[in-house]
Amino acid sequence: MKLDDINLIYYAKNFGRNALPEIFFKKVFKSIKEYEAVCDKEELNARLAYYFKSDETFEVPEEAVAVKDFKKTISTTYFFDLKEFLHFFKSPIKFAFHFGDETHVNSYPTLFKARPINGDNANSILFKLNKRRHFKWVNDNLKFTDKKSKMVWRGKAWHALRTDFVKKFYNNPLCNVGQVNKLKEDKPWVKGFLTLEEQLKYKFIFCPEGNDVATNLKWVLSSNSLCIMPKPNYETWFMEGTLVAGVHYVEVEADCSNLEEKLEYYSKNDGKAQIIIDNANKHVKRFQNKKMEDLLCLKVLEKYAVLSNQKDYFKF
Repeated sequence: MKLDDINLIYYAKNFGRNALPEIFFKKVFKSIKEYEAVCDKEELNARLAYYFKSDETFEVPEEAVAVKDFKKTISTTYFFDLKEFLHFFKSPIKFAFHFGDETHVNSYPTLFKARPINGDNANSILFKLNKRRHFKWVNDNLKFTDKKSKMVWRGKAWHALRTDFVKKFYNNPLCNVGQVNKLKEDKPWVKGFLTLEEQLKYKFIFCPEGNDVATNLKWVLSSNSLCIMPKPNYETWFMEGTLVAGVHYVEVEADCSNLEEKLEYYSKNDGKAQIIIDNANKHVKRFQNKKMEDLLCLKVLEKYAVLSNQKDYFKF
């Protein structure tokens, strides 16, 4: 367990950080800009263009909030993630943002955690939000070949993709799956919680979407287990829209009608499974350079200020 996983430490650290004098943020800003001079420009530009699709100028939306007026509302973690980079901008500069799991696309450029992969989604600008929950990695020391030849999943099931799945596969001999949220009546597909360490003992881990993206997807792709999931509909800072079936994960039908076939195939083809796992690990590495992550967060906000014609935006 990391220290930030302990609520008291996480909140104390972040509230304390926001109370530090400007000289601290000036030093951090200088460090980020120094890294920009030597970073991988191709990676920087490609990811920035992915998160912020449009290059057209726009008027500052009425819904935008000035840095000086930015306050905690519905989510402390979202607040911390955006506030961390607002320290670098002057108090009148404004940004429109949306906190929460919703994936609608506004009529004006807005910072979102997630957006639909398909359709006209340019007004949803991806920002690294709720990262404490979503951006978790694992150190998996168990080889794929040494794991149990079953698929595991534990999670809350509210939507049809998950509820239909657990009802269909809770007692399947190839699976150890179940929902953890209780129901009014006892149901056999409601099962006990499993830790990450317990789930990593399985060759296959299911990654179904919920309100938006699958929360477990990031740590699963950092493991030595094989990700099994239907084609994703939503994307976040993790760029789920760039994941390719058969390259980064094993795709199953939305109703999981071919799930058993896929599990049996990759149980007998360890080498092919390992190639997909290696590709998944490579994708994860793109997000494990903190200097690049911080720079990209800054660049997304900078691009917003530039395209909305807000001048002299940086504080330092």
